[in-house]
Amino acid sequence: MKTRIIAIAAALAFGGAAQAQDAAVGVWQTEVDDGAYAHVTVAPCGAAVCGTISRTFNGSGEYQSPNLGRQIVIDMVPQGGGAYEGQVWRPSNNKMYIGKMDVSGNALRLRGCVAGGLICASQNWTRVN
Repeated sequence: MKTRIIAIAAALAFGGAAQAQDAAVGVWQTEVDDGAYAHVTVAPCGAAVCGTISRTFNGSGEYQSPNLGRQIVIDMVPQGGGAYEGQVWRPSNNKMYIGKMDVSGNALRLRGCVAGGLICASQNWTRVN
């Protein structure tokens, strides 16, 4: 029993460390969409990662969007090799899409898809930190 408890504790500790080092975790700058862009903070959420709008900008600079604090990347589950699958919310039309995400270093490609993932629109995000 004691060995089982130690094994479970070790698995949780190493699992948490692996999750904390997830390539997607950090702050990302979106592309301009409908005249504005955002900084999205991506952090672990259970076995996945989720992204929340943390800052918003338009042609005049930083502004207080009503979307601040809203989750835009939802339950992106790692698929291996920097690929993720989950959901994406697009603020400009308030619609949810099948989400796909690929992370490579300081570049993130986010896709929102319909028709079972056959038709996708994408954005390329860059890491802020």
